[in-house]
Amino acid sequence: MNVSHPSVHPIEIRPDTGGGGGGVGGGGDENAGPRVRMKDIQGMPGTLLGLSLRLCQFAFAVVSVCIMASTSDFISVTAFCYLVAAAGLQSLWSLSLAIVDIYSILVKRCLRNYRIVSLFAIGDGLTSTLIFAAASASAGITVLISNDLGLCAQNHCARFELATAMAYLSWFLVTPSFMLNFWSLASR
Repeated sequence: MNVSHPSVHPIEIRPDTGGGGGGVGGGGDENAGPRVRMKDIQGMPGTLLGLSLRLCQFAFAVVSVCIMASTSDFISVTAFCYLVAAAGLQSLWSLSLAIVDIYSILVKRCLRNYRIVSLFAIGDGLTSTLIFAAASASAGITVLISNDLGLCAQNHCARFELATAMAYLSWFLVTPSFMLNFWSLASR
């Protein structure tokens, strides 16, 4: 009976010396080379633009909290308390991810781990939703106080408006971070 048997012939793989043809056999064939990961897109975690986005998110959220907390009567309005809580959470989240970005940049590590990027995307999605809802609620109360009730002389309308604007700016900067993290997950 004549049956063919598969045979395995080990092939020595030469280390890649950076010459472009370090695949199997070392021949220069483009298809035989090792697969190369896609470059990090600026704005993703572990990049300089990603770090700058995180620092700006942090700065705008902290400014929003400080402005709102500097008024004496923000505690009497639930939407303003919600803005302080959401902006405080946003500032803590952005600061912690900025520290992770700084570490990643210093040690030149890529943050392409599926679980880490999933955590970043979920956290960015939650905090962006919270800060947007809080800014929108605060904007509604600010418009009610200033335009409808005409009580700006008795309240701190300019501070309320400025704190709301800072919260919107923080949300505006969280959105690209969320989109890039989500896109990174989807393109996996």
